[in-house]
Amino acid sequence: MSVTVQLRESIREVWEKDLEHPFVVELYDGRLPLEKFKYYLLQDYNYLVYMVKVLSVLASKAPSLELSRTALELAYGTVTGEMKNYESLLNSLGLTLEQAVRTRPNPTNVAYMNFLLSTALSEDFYAGLASVLPCFWSYREIAERHRERLKGNRVEIYKKWASVYLSEEYSALVSVLRRALDDSGQRAERLLPFFELGTKYEYLFWSASYNMEEWPI
Repeated sequence: MSVTVQLRESIREVWEKDLEHPFVVELYDGRLPLEKFKYYLLQDYNYLVYMVKVLSVLASKAPSLELSRTALELAYGTVTGEMKNYESLLNSLGLTLEQAVRTRPNPTNVAYMNFLLSTALSEDFYAGLASVLPCFWSYREIAERHRERLKGNRVEIYKKWASVYLSEEYSALVSVLRRALDDSGQRAERLLPFFELGTKYEYLFWSASYNMEEWPI
C-alpha cells in the first residue's frame, strides 16, 4: 500500500466527512445558496494567496531540483491559471478582485493558512507537502464522488467551478503530488499528523463557508 493511500486510510472517517460535507453536496447538485458560494470564493481567494507563499517555501526546501520545480510550477500555476479563473468566477457573480483583496479572512481561514505556512517554515519538505496534499487531493475526490450530481445541476457557475477538478490536467497534478510522497521513502506514521490536520482544516473551511463564519468580536 502506497504512503498516500496509507495516510488516507488512517483517517478514513475524517476523509469521508470531508467528501460528504453539506457544502459540497449542495454545490454539486445545485442546491447551495449562491450567497454561500460567493462567501466561499472571497475566502478562498485569500487562501490561494497564502498557498503561493507556502509552495514557494517548499520549493526552497525541496531535496531535488525536480521537486523544487514541481513546487514552483504549482505556485506559478496558482498565481496565473487559478487566479485568472477566480477573477472570471468573481466577475460572473458581480464581484470584483478588489473585493476579494479587501475581504477579511475568517477565523478558520486564518488558522488554516497559519498552519500551512508554519509547517512549511518549521518542518521539512515532505511534512509540508503532506499538509497541503489534502487540499488538492480531496477536491479531486469530491469531484469524482459527486460527478453524477452535476448532471441535474442547473446552476452553470457551479458546473463551471466543478469542471476544473474533473479535468485530466487536475488529475495529473494530484498524481504528481501523491507520487512525490509515495516515492519519498518517508513513513506514513511520520507524515500522518500533518496530513490529518490538513484534512480537518479542509472540513472546517467548508463549514466556515457553509455557515458564512464571522469574527465574534
